[in-house]
Parts: sequence; C-alpha cells; structure tokens
Amino acid sequence: MNGRVEITKLSVTIGGASILNEIDLDLEPGSWTSVVGPNGAGKSTLLRSIAGLTAASGHVHIDGAEAKGRSRSLQVAYLPQQPVLPPDMGLLDYVLLGRTPHLGAFGAPGHIDYDVVESVIERLDLLGFTGRVMGSLSGGEAQRAALARALCQQAPVLLLDEPTASLDLGHGQAVLELIREVHAADHTTIIMTIHDLTIAGRYADELVLLDGGNIAARGSRADVLTAETLERHYGARVRIFHDESGPIVVPIPGTPGTGDLSGPKE
Repeated sequence: MNGRVEITKLSVTIGGASILNEIDLDLEPGSWTSVVGPNGAGKSTLLRSIAGLTAASGHVHIDGAEAKGRSRSLQVAYLPQQPVLPPDMGLLDYVLLGRTPHLGAFGAPGHIDYDVVESVIERLDLLGFTGRVMGSLSGGEAQRAALARALCQQAPVLLLDEPTASLDLGHGQAVLELIREVHAADHTTIIMTIHDLTIAGRYADELVLLDGGNIAARGSRADVLTAETLERHYGARVRIFHDESGPIVVPIPGTPGTGDLSGPKE
C-alpha cells in the first residue's frame, strides 16, 4: 500500500460560481493532512473531487496513475460528513458494502471479503453489534460502522470529511484515536477536513488552509495555526497556546470576529 497523491490544477465550478481554483497538492504516501478553512472555502468539494464524486477539471494521480473509473474506487475510500445509513440494514451487510469495488459488476462476496469485514469489525470493536440494524445504533456506533465500511475498501488513500461531526467529545475522540491507530498500522494516506483547529493540529502531519477555493496557507501546525493567519482568513480573534501535543486555539472573549455568517457554501 503506497498512496502518493498528486493533484494538479484541480478546479470546480458549480452554477457559475468558482468553488476550487487550480488546486495543486503533492502528498507523501502515509501522510496525514488536515484541510481547514472557513465555511464555504471548498473543503468538502476538494474531498469529493478527489473521490470523483464532483465534476472537476485538472488531474488527480494516485501512485502515478490517473484516478478514474473503477480503479479510483480501489485507490480512494471516502467517508462523507453525513454518510447514508439505511436504518433497516444490518451492520454486517452495511460494512460489507465497502468490498463492492473489489467484486466487479456481477460479483458476489467470497471468503476473502468476509474475512476482511470480520477483521475490520473486530478492529473497530463492533463485534457486539453485528446482529443490530443501522437504525438502532447510537451516533458514535454508527460513525464507527461507517468508518469500518470505508476501511473495508483497503484503499491506500482515505478521505474523511468532518469525521467527528455531530459526535460528543468522548465519541469524537474515540473515533479520532481509531483513525490514528489505523494510520499507524496501515500507513494509509489520510486527507481529513475538520473545523476544530486544535484537533487539526494535533493529529495531522501537515495542514492545508483553504479560503475562497484557493490554498491560502500550507505547512506544519506551527506555520498555519497562527493568530495572524486565523484572523486574516477566519475573521477570528484567537490566542494560540502550546503544550507538548501541539497548539491550542482559543477565541478571545469580547472580540467579535468578522467572519461571514451567511452559512456554508461547500
């Protein structure tokens, strides 16, 4: 499993509006990149474009080969911010959907597919839920099931769009730690969008800050998470504290920002 990602002049226009503007990124195999930025910056669109779910111009190469067609689904696994969770589908059948790219048009799952699913379910501590339907799971349980489905693709690149969205602090941390364990064990290349800047800096090797569909900053957490950069691109007044795990981003009370309150445009 390698997972080098090369993105060249990736652009997206929707309804006449430019969402991404000639994005260039070169990500090393096994790296973890957090994509951050204000609402409407194009973060989710970037992931969907890499996954081939949004029409885009430009090029996406995985390990030197153009990502397209069936090969793309073998190269890239995508966990959306709000995954579709059929309420009456059993957890086992749901996770097994992650093996679909390996089956072909008319293939049926075989013992290898079931072995992969069993291994991933055990790894994510879901064995006790295999008799349950998706609609009966809590938010944290359902998110683990969605992650299990993505991991069953065994793709070298994993795209995570706000993987802790709508989860409480404990369940969010549990999901992130599971992702960290998978990353360490499998050397999967991870590209994750996240609104929480402290989390972005603590889990990723590198940060990419999008603003207005452009890369506004890229580098280490120390390079990107500065009070000046965040005020410029978020319209937020913050203080940055540091401990052994990285920066902590804290809003300054009583100093309203100038960010756009019109809502997300991603």
